[in-house]
Amino acid sequence: MGYSVGIVGGGAAGMMAAITAARCGALVTLLEGKDRPGKKILSTGNGKCNLGNEKLDTEEYYTEHPDFLEKCLGRFGTTDTVAFFQEIGLMLKRKSGYLYPLSEQASSVLDVLRYELHRQKVQVITDCKIEAVEMVGTAGGSRERNSGKRSRGKQASENRIGTGAFREEENGSPRGKCGIKLKGSGKTYCFDRVILACGGQAAPKTGSDGSGYRLAEKLGHSLVPVVPALVQLRCREDFLKAVAGVRADVLLTAAAGDGALIQERGELQLTDYGISGIPVFQVSRVVNYILRKEKEVEICLDFLPDITEEALGQLVTDRKPLQRGCTVEAFFTGLLNKKLMLLFIRLAGLKAAEDAASADPKKMSLVYRLCKCFTVHVIGSNSFDNAQVCAGGVPLDEVTEQLESRKAPGIYFAGEILDVDGRCGGYNLQWAWCSGYIAGMAAAGVGCTGGSFYA
Repeated sequence: MGYSVGIVGGGAAGMMAAITAARCGALVTLLEGKDRPGKKILSTGNGKCNLGNEKLDTEEYYTEHPDFLEKCLGRFGTTDTVAFFQEIGLMLKRKSGYLYPLSEQASSVLDVLRYELHRQKVQVITDCKIEAVEMVGTAGGSRERNSGKRSRGKQASENRIGTGAFREEENGSPRGKCGIKLKGSGKTYCFDRVILACGGQAAPKTGSDGSGYRLAEKLGHSLVPVVPALVQLRCREDFLKAVAGVRADVLLTAAAGDGALIQERGELQLTDYGISGIPVFQVSRVVNYILRKEKEVEICLDFLPDITEEALGQLVTDRKPLQRGCTVEAFFTGLLNKKLMLLFIRLAGLKAAEDAASADPKKMSLVYRLCKCFTVHVIGSNSFDNAQVCAGGVPLDEVTEQLESRKAPGIYFAGEILDVDGRCGGYNLQWAWCSGYIAGMAAAGVGCTGGSFYA
C-alpha cells in the first residue's frame, strides 16, 4: 500500500501535487481552507489563466538560489506543462509564447484539475483550516522509496484501497503508524507525509493568508522577508489625481538601491494614488524591498520611449515656428494624452491659454523634458490584498532537491510558500506546476531526478 499523503492547500501547486502523488500510488487527501479548491486560479491572467510561457528561464524569476531553481525547472518545464494539461483534456493556445486554455477561461483550467482529482480518487476536504503540524514519529523521508516503477493514471488508482487517504487520530495511518499529525477545524488528521502548499499572503480572500509561513516557522524554518509583488505602487505626488485613468506606453526606470537601474517598458496606468500596469508590476517586488530600508524610491517615466534625447532636441527646434498664433495648449496638442499635457504645462509653470510664441523658452523646454522623464516618488505599494504574488518565503537551501524539509523530514513544500516568485507572463503558475509535481512525486516515494513522466 502506498504512503498516505496530506496536502495542505488546494491551489495550483496543491492540486498538481495531489494529482501527481495519486498517480504514483499514494493515498492522497487534499485539505483546503476555503469552500472549494483553486479559487485563486480563477483570477489569473485577468480571468483567462496564463498558465505558462514558452520562454522559460531562471532570469524570469527572483530567488536567492537560482541554480536550485534551474534544476527544478529542468525537471518540469513548459513542455511538461503542455503535456500534462493535454493529457487531462485541456486544449491550449499560444499567444506570443504565452500559454492559455483555448477557451480563454480560467475556469476551464480549474475544471480539468478538479476532474482529474476525482479520477485519481483524491479525497478533498474543504473548509478545513490547518492550524498546527505535529511530527509524531519518523515520517519516511525521501530516502525511503517504493521499490516499484512509477505508477500513473488508472493503474495507480486501482492500486489504492477505497478513497480514504488518511485515518483519524485514534485509528492511526493506513500503514499502521502516524508520522505527521495535522490539526485544524476541530479535527486531527494523520499522514505518513505532508506537503505544505498553502500559498503566500497575496489575495488572502482566495485562501492565501500567510498561515503556511507560520506553520513553516514552527517546524524550524526561517523566512526570507515577505513583501507584496506584482502589485501597484503608491506615490506621494497629489497631482496624479488629475491624470487618474490615463494609460500610456512608457519606459519605466527605477534605481535598484545599489546604484543599478532597472527598466521595464509597457502600458502604464496612472491612478489617483500612484502607478499601475505591467511595467509597474515587474519592478514592484524590487521597489518593496528597497522601501524596507529607504523612505521612498524615485522612478522616471519616459512617455516618449521611441524618441531619443537628440531627436527630441531636434523636434523642439523644428516646432518653434509653429508657436506663432497659438496657445501653449494648442501647441502641444497631440504629443501625449491631453490630461498629461495639461499637467506637464502646469508643472512647467505655464498656463494653457497663454500665447506660445511669448512663453518662457525654458519653461517650454521643460514641458518636453517632462515628457521624457516624469519623476514620481514611490512611498509604498498596495497591500497583499491587491498583490498577485508574494516575494520571499522559505529559503530554497532549507529544502532538498525533492523539496523536502531539511528541518522536518517528511514535510515537503510546493508553490508560493517557497522563496521563488516570477515576473508577469505565466511564470508563477509554471512554478506551481513544477514544484507541485516534484513534491508530489517525492512524497509518494518516487524519486524525481530527470524529466517528468507527462512529457
